[in-house]
Amino acid sequence: MSNHPPATPESAAAPTASPPAEARLLGLEDWLTVIVMAALALITFANVLVRYFTNSSFAWTEEISVFLMIVLAMVGGSAAVARDRHIRIEYFSESGPARRRQRLAQLGALMVALLFATMAVLSVRVVWDDYRFEETSPGIGVPQWWYSVWLPVFSTLIAARALGHGLRSWRRARQEPGA
Repeated sequence: MSNHPPATPESAAAPTASPPAEARLLGLEDWLTVIVMAALALITFANVLVRYFTNSSFAWTEEISVFLMIVLAMVGGSAAVARDRHIRIEYFSESGPARRRQRLAQLGALMVALLFATMAVLSVRVVWDDYRFEETSPGIGVPQWWYSVWLPVFSTLIAARALGHGLRSWRRARQEPGA
């Protein structure tokens, strides 16, 4: 299902404008999703082949697959927040007057930003502890911070996306008559 209007001869002849910066930036999450999904599929397929032909498996595949699934969840969360598709109770967020809906959207964006900013700050402490105490991963034995460093990075990205969404909602509310 597409949100784009159907193509007409007039729209086909019109020059195409470059997509807005927000849509171009969402390409980052889209491409990361594609890359992570492809890596997961390749790793899993390789492990299945090795198991089938040798009766053993690659020990490292599970560790990397778990890491990639966490990255996928964080990237998907970032895209959902940026596209305003995050989880909410539609009964409350879509009912009532327009001003109330705008305020709820702004409050939701602020709460998401606050949650993920807190996660980013707290997870930096986890990364520092992993680094300081030289923790290693259980399967491969690489430094644990190689995995944990991505939690504050993606949490910060999600917080920034939520703040951006909240600011856009606030600007729209100010531009509308009667606001």
